[in-house]
This record gives sequence, C-alpha cells and structure tokens, in this order.
Amino acid sequence: MADARPARSMGVEEEFLLVDPETGTASAASGAVLLIAEAEHDGDLTAELQLEQIETGTRPQVTPEALAAELHRTREQARAAASAVGAALAPLATSPLPAHPTVSPSPRYHRMVEQFGLTGVEQLTCGCHVHVAVGSDEEGVAVLDRIRAWLPPLLALSSNSPFWNGHDTRYASYRNQVWGRWPSAGPTGVFGSAAAYRAMEQAMLATETVLDPAMIYFDARLSRRHPTVEIRVADVCREIDDAVLIAALCRGLVTTAAQEWAAGRAPDPVPAPVLRLATWRAARSGLSGALLDPRTGRPAPARDVLTALIGHVRDALADTGDLGTVTALLDALLRRGTGAARQRAVSRRAGDLRAVVLDAIG
Repeated sequence: MADARPARSMGVEEEFLLVDPETGTASAASGAVLLIAEAEHDGDLTAELQLEQIETGTRPQVTPEALAAELHRTREQARAAASAVGAALAPLATSPLPAHPTVSPSPRYHRMVEQFGLTGVEQLTCGCHVHVAVGSDEEGVAVLDRIRAWLPPLLALSSNSPFWNGHDTRYASYRNQVWGRWPSAGPTGVFGSAAAYRAMEQAMLATETVLDPAMIYFDARLSRRHPTVEIRVADVCREIDDAVLIAALCRGLVTTAAQEWAAGRAPDPVPAPVLRLATWRAARSGLSGALLDPRTGRPAPARDVLTALIGHVRDALADTGDLGTVTALLDALLRRGTGAARQRAVSRRAGDLRAVVLDAIG
C-alpha cells in the first residue's frame, strides 16, 4: 500500500426487505424500525417507497476494508432496529414469497403510486447503489459516458432476485425487470457534457412524466446530494464481500473513465438500445450464461467478460492497492456463486421459498 495513489472515496446505499422472522413474508415494519433507529440516534437508516423495506447508507471510505467495516456496521444497526420490533432484515432484491406492499406515508410516494399505478404498487425491489467521488459535474458526466458498457457485468455479479411473488422467474435479477417499468430507468446514451446532461434532465422534467429530479432513474447518474457519480444497476447483495467487490469495481471504472477523459479518449458510442439488450442478458442469466462483451458487442462466456472487466480497470485497481483484494473477492464469488444461485440451491434443497428467506436472514 505504500506505493498506492490517493483513492477516490466510495460509499454504498443498500435497500433491504423487512420480513417476519418466522414465516419469511414481507413485513410492513419500516415505520417502527425508523422510530427505533431515531431513538438510538442512528441517521443511517431511511424509508423507501414501501413499508416492507429499509435503506442503509455508509459513510464515504477510501479502502475496501474500511467499506466492509461500514457495511457490517450499517447492516447490524438495521438488523438490531428490525429485531426490536419483531422483524428481520433480508438481503434479497425481491420477495421470494407472495407480497402485498404497503406504500410509505409520504405524500411524494403516494403521488408516485397514483401516477404510475401498478408499477408503483408492485415496486418492492432492493438495490445496491455505489457512490464514487468526482471532481466536478463535467468529470462526472465524462465518467458516465465511458462506463456505460461495463455496467451489465456488475448486474450479473450482483444478481440476487430469481424469485418473484412465489414464482421462479427464470431470471437471475428479476429486480432489474421490475425496476425497468419506470419510464426513466435504464441505460443512457452519450451526453458529451455536463450542460447536455442537465439539458436532458430538464427535457425529461418538462414532459411532466416523472415527478421530480429524484425520479430520473438512470443506471448511473450524477448524485444530486453528493459530489459523486451514483451507479445504481446492482441488486442488493446477499454477502457483504460481494457489495465490497461491486463498489471497488465501480471505483475502478470511475477512475479509469476519468483518466480516459483527461487523456482525450472519446467514449464508446455503443447505442443505448444495445446496452439495454446487454442489461437484459445480464439480468436473465447472471453468471450462468453468456454476457455481451463490451469490447465487441457480441456474446461471450461470463467469465471471459469478467476477465475483460478486470483487465479494463487493472491499472486503476493497482494504483489504489485494490487489485489483490478485488481478485480475491471475485474468485470467492465465482466459487460460491451469486445470490441468485444460492437462492435457487436452497429452494431445490428445501422444497419451499420460506427456506430461501430464512436462509438469507441467517
């Protein structure tokens, strides 16, 4: 680490299901959980669209080890608050068991459900959002333009939602399919400048289709609250190590993209519809089938695409001293399997989806 360059800070927001610890069914407990957290002076928990979920947020960190400790801390705080009201925290990106979500008591959330109907009513999904520091909006948009093609492999790595309301969807990340119902969600084209990015935001708001800027749900976007790029494509991860891996890869992508921009290298002009296909394939098969290789736009074995991803960010990872950590975390994930693979294995062994939820809450 003595030769490592200063690293950009990174932070992670994780969304979790709240479930009954006996039955495994989704529990509308977030209001009570937040009251417990507030009494404990814990500002790291926030509400989400549905009362059956909760969100945590880490403080910015500069090493994977420190980020892992933060994720342990925030998950444990959320678990303790949930346990205090008779609920449990489940790191699952969708509910395996049938669920009937309850909209949180927020005027904004109720407007969303009123405007978007069943899309809002059924939107019980949990993602992992990674924030990586950037020096300016201009650098941030340059990064967005250059990381687009590498986001689907991150989704495949994080895939943790094969079941939906009692059914095997035959997807590794069905969360991505449900999330994609929002009209503003998904991949983007090349913006070219911060001014063009802001103009796109204003054009979208002018349609009066989305309620506000927070509903611009790009797979990666400029944060409106922090000087960061926010990469939103991943499922919430069952394992903390997998969340750390995703975050470290995101930082590697951001660093690599910023260096390419500074060197005057143009972004890959791959069209957004092709990226949408790449995202669909990643959601469908996770790591068990072919992914689209960002270098060729053609299907390739998932392991080959992941090898290409590591090669793409290798210098950035080496510069921050993360290459060994990322390689070890990736090797461990490939040996263990994704969250989706774990869920299906538990389901096959136990013969019911309640066991899947109980396995996740540990």
